[in-house]
Amino acid sequence: MSSIGIVVIGRNEGNRLKTCLLSLIKEENTIIYVDSGSTDGSVEFANSLGVFVIELDLSIPFTAARARNTGFAYLLQQKPDIEFVQFVDGDSQIVEGWLTRATVEMLIQPDVVVVFGYLRELFPKASIFNRVCNVEWYASPGEAKYCGGIAMMRVSALKQVGGFNPALIAGEEPELCVRLRQAGGKILAIDAEMAQHDAAMTSFSQWCKRSIRNGYAYAEGAWSHNHWARESRRIWFWGLFLPLLTIASFFPTKGLSILLFVIANTYLFYRVYSITLLKGFEQKDSIIYGLFCTIDKYPMLYGQIQFHTLRLFKRSQPIMEYKNIMTEVKS
Repeated sequence: MSSIGIVVIGRNEGNRLKTCLLSLIKEENTIIYVDSGSTDGSVEFANSLGVFVIELDLSIPFTAARARNTGFAYLLQQKPDIEFVQFVDGDSQIVEGWLTRATVEMLIQPDVVVVFGYLRELFPKASIFNRVCNVEWYASPGEAKYCGGIAMMRVSALKQVGGFNPALIAGEEPELCVRLRQAGGKILAIDAEMAQHDAAMTSFSQWCKRSIRNGYAYAEGAWSHNHWARESRRIWFWGLFLPLLTIASFFPTKGLSILLFVIANTYLFYRVYSITLLKGFEQKDSIIYGLFCTIDKYPMLYGQIQFHTLRLFKRSQPIMEYKNIMTEVKS
């Protein structure tokens, strides 16, 4: 376990960060907390626990990728010979035993450069939006194309590809995984509980903002980094082409296009619903997830348009936040 370092990133996570750090200090590992301009007492609390704290320069735009790179660089300064780094978001808590399980997988499979496990929503029944997140994060065990922000990575592989792309405001993990796989590494999802996440998503507007950010990330990935092209095309088809086609053919088809539009979306819903059921989720969760996957094409289309508009005018997009600031943490 002495060969593991931990990098935690956060911005106004409040009591979520408190839970996160307390779940980590039980292990004898080097912990780096990188703060992106919090105003809720996060820095003070992290300092009170004795972990290494880095406050990012306010003059440079914040991104999760930039925060992770900064924490990783500082970790290497403290522990130059470290073998593995566990990245954690400040709104999540690592499950006991995960670090050992992930380390074992990395040691017995030298070609694996990223290991991640199950990420569960801490309060899935608090809102339908939390339920959606809980389903979305499920990953079947086996070799994967991408990981999320919470994962263990091999230090040598991460150094080889130059870390995360700090310019990306979202989707930085899949972009990194593309480069890691191109360098010959494997991304592995294992059958083990990794972390619990507190989405704290209680309103439709929060969900919309998150979907817009996802659409933006898909567009940037497809345009700039040659991945997620298929996902972007699907967003344009379901979110724009199909509705426009329905409207344009309304009179020629004497309104039949509306029926075809409903049938197409019903098929999309049922397909997602069926797949979710097969993954072992309850019927209620499968229905909710199928519904939201049917309607999320519209906010994601807005995110796609936003990316291409800013690209054409050569303007940058600041970070997109959808969470509410929690109560102030206290030591």
